Amino acid sequence: MAKVSKIKRYRCADCGAISLTWTGRCQTCGAWGTLYEEREGASGSPKSQVKKLLLSEVGEVKRFSSKITELDRVLGGGWVEGAVVLLSGEPGVGKSTLLLQSAIAMAEEGKKVLYVSGEESASQVASRAKRLGAKDGLLFLLCTDDIDEALSAAEDVEFLFVDSVQTMRDKNESGWPGSPLQVRLTAQRCIEIAKSRAIPCVLVGHITKSGQIAGPKLLEHMVDVVMFFEGDRSSRYRMLSAEKNRFANADEVGIFEMTERGLVPVFDPGRMFWNETSLKEAGVAMGVVLEGSRPLVAEFQALASSTPFMYPRRTSRGIDLNKLHLLLAVLEKRAGLISKNCDVYVNVVGGLTTKDPGADLAICMSIASTLLDRPLPKECCFVGEVGLAGEVRPVARTALRIKEAERMGFEKIAVSRYEKCERSGKIRQIEFESLKEAVRMMFP
Repeated sequence: MAKVSKIKRYRCADCGAISLTWTGRCQTCGAWGTLYEEREGASGSPKSQVKKLLLSEVGEVKRFSSKITELDRVLGGGWVEGAVVLLSGEPGVGKSTLLLQSAIAMAEEGKKVLYVSGEESASQVASRAKRLGAKDGLLFLLCTDDIDEALSAAEDVEFLFVDSVQTMRDKNESGWPGSPLQVRLTAQRCIEIAKSRAIPCVLVGHITKSGQIAGPKLLEHMVDVVMFFEGDRSSRYRMLSAEKNRFANADEVGIFEMTERGLVPVFDPGRMFWNETSLKEAGVAMGVVLEGSRPLVAEFQALASSTPFMYPRRTSRGIDLNKLHLLLAVLEKRAGLISKNCDVYVNVVGGLTTKDPGADLAICMSIASTLLDRPLPKECCFVGEVGLAGEVRPVARTALRIKEAERMGFEKIAVSRYEKCERSGKIRQIEFESLKEAVRMMFP
């Protein structure tokens, strides 16, 4: 008879470290409440016959559309059979609305779709579904927080939505819903049914105050795709991006507009973050930023006001605050524009948040404009990365940005002198070698 180990072992749900005694805190990673008992299975069981496959024997992944164009763009062409997708975002940003719209559209195409909700009642989900235009008798709905009930109901479906993984629990294990152990077990159960039955499964994930996905970091490694849905609540626009995608490029971005009828894809976001105002004031500069493979014209506004206090204030919206500090230091050291006696505020109009280094030059020119109190020409936009030495460096896909600037009606575009792209079109290119040269040329 096979021997069964009676020694208890405890594993950390966050880092996987093993301990022979239970403690409230993992001694390896320092996380609290993450140790759970690991049950030992019987040893000496016969080995199963494993069949090896050649790469030529493995078929291509099978996809089918989500029926939402921008969602398909981020996924790389649609849902993949057997794939597990984790969608996360701020509360109220529209995660459930987006997935419910996709579930309704696929159900209307004849697919058997199950939507499991552990947060809302059936009447709440049904009310939202009717507002989104759902037809009766097509979409299956189950409201429960028991993962066993959810997976039992999913035995004969072609698609599974679970909203959310932090509200589901396995009643056979200890821990409350949302604990690292329960999140890991729930996700593992969903992954097993998705892989064994080759059905796509989508998990909605909550985020913490720091913006990270709640639960163990292992959760992001377990799933195939990790997507973030974000947007300013004061803006009607939402952006969907992929942080991880095993089946496609993770650089694509989907843009939606929140309306009374749900989320509507934005097919031409060119003028989304630019109001084309005729007001000519100091501190306004136009730039072309890249979100995924899409160039977007963005308006950067800066305001500098003198302050009597010893420590001036720095505030940014739409760009990283550390980036603002860095660019202010470069402007002072390399271009001679001193801001240590001023409060400086920088804003990206329209609620856009960008990390594109190609926006550096536009940000610097907007700050220079407000410090000198001289407006920039409205027909000119700026593209370039600014280095610590004050040099203006080339950025990715400049030719695509120039083409978008010309399409939006700009007459001139400022780029790095080291840029290798060919001149094309009617737009005039102004080349800068350094930030000091750019300030001198734009403010003679």
